[in-house]
Amino acid sequence: MIRPYRPEDLPIIMDIGNRAWREIYRMFRATYGDELFELLVPDEQTEKGRQVQAHCERHPEWVFVCEEGGRIVGFVTFYLDYERKVGEIGNNAVDPDCGLKGIGQQMYAAVLDHFRSQGMLYAKVVTGMDYAHEPARRAYERAGFNIRHEDVTYYMKL
Repeated sequence: MIRPYRPEDLPIIMDIGNRAWREIYRMFRATYGDELFELLVPDEQTEKGRQVQAHCERHPEWVFVCEEGGRIVGFVTFYLDYERKVGEIGNNAVDPDCGLKGIGQQMYAAVLDHFRSQGMLYAKVVTGMDYAHEPARRAYERAGFNIRHEDVTYYMKL
């Protein structure tokens, strides 16, 4: 069941986000090295949860959660740009302990339906091109995202 976010959901979705991003943060640390990684991600154990919390505090109406058997198993944050008519999927995750059950696809379908109901003409999602984001890329493509733009981020030690 996909439903709107409620404030009492926050600790659970923060925890899901923190656990779901572990592999991505491992990849970032290996890619960036310890010094740059620790500048960009002050606390890898809680950073994603803090990002989710900030979004929930600013726009609680732009968060959906997925429940299975009365237990929260995923969440998706999003943004609506009414001027440009583009809805954007933000931080989203399925509880890593749930395995692959199509939960992400259910959440994407619900948020895309919501975008349509709000008059959005396009949906957008941004993800990494690295190996750690490969499952996310596959999930977004399965959900129907098919217009793609790639860019690259460079860093240099000064």
